[in-house]
Amino acid sequence: MSNQEDYIKQLEQTIGRFLEPIKGVPFPVAIKALTGCKVLDFNPALDQNKKLLEQLSEAAQLGGQNAFHEGIFTARPNEAGNHIEPFIVAALRYVGLKADKPTSKSGKKKAAGYPDIQIVDEGGIVVYMDCKTYNTLTKDQTFRTFYFSPSKDPKITRDAFHLLMSFELDTAERKGKKAFIPISWQIYTLDKLLIQVKHEFNASNRELYTKEALLAEGRIRK
Repeated sequence: MSNQEDYIKQLEQTIGRFLEPIKGVPFPVAIKALTGCKVLDFNPALDQNKKLLEQLSEAAQLGGQNAFHEGIFTARPNEAGNHIEPFIVAALRYVGLKADKPTSKSGKKKAAGYPDIQIVDEGGIVVYMDCKTYNTLTKDQTFRTFYFSPSKDPKITRDAFHLLMSFELDTAERKGKKAFIPISWQIYTLDKLLIQVKHEFNASNRELYTKEALLAEGRIRK
């Protein structure tokens, strides 16, 4: 085997290893590395955390009930998370918590990406929270449902609790149409979450659609 062939083989093997997912990464380590902010441990035994958890639970119940009566109209259960968020934000404010889209490092309010909601209680405690929905049959499946990516303008700017509020969905008729309705809720802390990093290759439209790579083209006429 020539030096060039040996080099190519080693390169292929190296890239193959690089693309293997890195598993078991502590979520707090990833957040600290990407944002410089700490994920605080949520101890439910502390008095201040007990009150906060009571308020969050009340908001989950209230927001869930309102969504139950109104119905969520979307194609798939996992897409309902975005639609239930306004119900939850309204309920969080109702129970006395400040809740809004997170303000990024540059001062912009950003909707896309993790986390969905930034909460501040009366004592100044900050909580970053994601809203998720799931179908009962898919709760224990292993496909990806939670993810976040590095950003030059991160939405996480404070040391804070990181929580997940999830809703189990069923279907029912609302306003004469099929709708998803929440039938239970859960609140999880993410401070013990283990995540994985999955690498990928990608290209932009500018890189895909080059004159050099064009083989044929045509126009579609009426």
